Amino acid sequence: MTEYLEVPTKGMAAYRAPSMTQPHKARQALRDAYEGKIKPLIGYYCGVSSVPTGRIMALMGADIVWIDWEHSSCNVETMTAIAHDIQFMSEGRTMPFVRVPGHDHASIGYALDAGASIIVPQVETVEQARHIVSAAKFGAARKGTRSAPPCRWLPGVSDMAVDPTRSLWENQNDQAAIVIQIENEEGARNLDAILAAVGDQIDAVWLGSLDMRISMGLDSFWGSEPRFLEIVDSYRETLKKHDVPESGMCLFGNWPSGANKAFVVVGGDAFALLGDMALINGARENLSPLSANGKGDAKKETGVANGD
Repeated sequence: MTEYLEVPTKGMAAYRAPSMTQPHKARQALRDAYEGKIKPLIGYYCGVSSVPTGRIMALMGADIVWIDWEHSSCNVETMTAIAHDIQFMSEGRTMPFVRVPGHDHASIGYALDAGASIIVPQVETVEQARHIVSAAKFGAARKGTRSAPPCRWLPGVSDMAVDPTRSLWENQNDQAAIVIQIENEEGARNLDAILAAVGDQIDAVWLGSLDMRISMGLDSFWGSEPRFLEIVDSYRETLKKHDVPESGMCLFGNWPSGANKAFVVVGGDAFALLGDMALINGARENLSPLSANGKGDAKKETGVANGD
């Protein structure tokens, strides 16, 4: 596959499907990043999940927009609209990835039917991982239990296959990516067994450090506690053993934290809003009170007005 050769000019549109209602060839994009054929996939976090913010993010040039359906109040329709807008408004240059709100069959199906790849939180056991893969795949050959949506990919309109020698459903099994999150000690202990069982269907793993640390009675996103660092080292060694890509955060320009990750989230709406707190505080410190007549002291005013 030579899609990676077109990434410098097309971005993730090099991996888009014949119809933008279908998921990108995201599995291939992650593998190409992991193998160094392209740069790491750059993600942006849509935590305040809404259609208007999704539309703006679609135009920002990220490879992936992470739609957080787990920790936002958006419904199925809103999640689907955001995923579609990211696809359409970026003209396929940005891929939607949806963090589903749990492991249930319906949520996984809704996100995949929207044309997105999926991020699945709180994966702890082999049984859970098998269920997730089954819910995401079509057909007995993949031990899949996913139901085919009859009105999503319409004959002759949006059902064109990436590989015309295979069915639409076989193609889709190899398009949308599955990223699992390991977020507690049980998941970390079982990661080796999980990847031994279904690692060929898992396209990346994400260490959810905040939930991991909370489950351990620790605070903040990261730390230097020996037990925590032992888990991190074991997690990374297990990924290497099974040849599965690592993914994770790389915030605030801390570029070393993004090393050796095939998919990195480098910012997001909530982080950008928090960054503007400095402007609000700066305004309080630097803008003087008005004088009694409401016109201020013209002699103290400097600079050029911004206009209305």
